[in-house]
Amino acid sequence: MKKRMPAAIERQIMTEAERDLLKRDMMRVAEEYFETDGEPDVDITCTQNGYSVCLVFGARRIKYIKTI
Repeated sequence: MKKRMPAAIERQIMTEAERDLLKRDMMRVAEEYFETDGEPDVDITCTQNGYSVCLVFGARRIKYIKTI
């Protein structure tokens, strides 16, 4: 019997609209830690265990984060 992969990794292609939403959401988090510069890029690579996802963006500086 063939083992089914989880639904989250069944398809191989992410649409441009989905990539744009991913970049927007991830950049919201990145902007908490960095002063960003320019447009981000997303690299999604299929691996043996699923996917490797890299968000690449330019940053002018790392923001100071107050810790409790």
